[in-house]
Amino acid sequence: MNHRHTGFDRLPVVDVSGLYSDALDTRLATARELDRAARAAGFFYVTGHRVTRAEQAALVDAAKRFFAAPHDWKMRYYIEHSIGASIAHRGYVPEGEEVFANGKRDRKEAFDTGRDLAADDPDVVAGTPMLGPNLWPDQTGFRTAVDAYYAAAFALGQTLFRGFSLALDLPETYFERYLTKPPSQLRLIHYPFDASAQDRPGIGAHTDYECFTILMPTAPGLEVMNGEGTWIDAPPIDNAFVVNIGDMLEVWTGGTYVATSHRVRKVAEERYSFPLFFACDYSTVVAPLPQFATPEAAARYAPIAAGDHLFAQTAQSFTYLKTRLARGDLALPDGAKALASFGQQARYTDD
Repeated sequence: MNHRHTGFDRLPVVDVSGLYSDALDTRLATARELDRAARAAGFFYVTGHRVTRAEQAALVDAAKRFFAAPHDWKMRYYIEHSIGASIAHRGYVPEGEEVFANGKRDRKEAFDTGRDLAADDPDVVAGTPMLGPNLWPDQTGFRTAVDAYYAAAFALGQTLFRGFSLALDLPETYFERYLTKPPSQLRLIHYPFDASAQDRPGIGAHTDYECFTILMPTAPGLEVMNGEGTWIDAPPIDNAFVVNIGDMLEVWTGGTYVATSHRVRKVAEERYSFPLFFACDYSTVVAPLPQFATPEAAARYAPIAAGDHLFAQTAQSFTYLKTRLARGDLALPDGAKALASFGQQARYTDD
């Protein structure tokens, strides 16, 4: 039976400092807390991490300076310019570029980065989508701040994956074999304040396509759908990250963990948001783990290529890629799922 979230009215808080302990019993106790939060809500706050305030502040400052620049200058780094041997999907995302399953254009701008691979990397030369060099803007300190934050947040993701491994009764390093060169994206997102705007989504309801997401927001606006189909506010907590289950962990756990639908509403102040979408390697084939491979789970969750799923969802939501699809310059991977195929959003009518 697929797990149904509870009718939670606030997100759980998990102190993950125990995952850094040398004592296995302490790590196991923290893993059980992660498991409870993942099952009950699929969305939770994480405290006790090791991403420093200085690393967080430097990223926020770099983003503010970038997004404050003139539009024409930012468009020098338009994300379509990152197409080379592969579709690296790096660079500036102007307002309206991204459109989710409800067909509404998002009220935000973004800058997408990832693991900075050389142009002669074998996977890049082979044309693997979502992998490649970053498109760095000519802005003092930008690359330094992004690289430092990416490394720290990625290390937290590795720690969380060890916790999830323990929570799922797997060897603690089970998932590390799938994390050699993942297309884990770090997005810098800016939601401008518009006092005249009606209350409407700034980013449409969706799930995240990867394993899980580590989010640092600067202001309220995030809403999460609970197990009763009700939207719940998820305001920032000082020095805490918001973590949510993504599509691939839903598949691996046969629906025991559910990718939680979420959206961003109009906010009362300018908002910046920094999600690291923690992915597994592009070629990873994800299917329910043996302990979750019930007949129902096997029927619902056919094996899925993680990278192909990420690329297909991206190609169906970004205008520059949809244009290439329409021209026939690009094709979706075989068996590509439509947008919003995971999570409880599919179970309820969006308001």
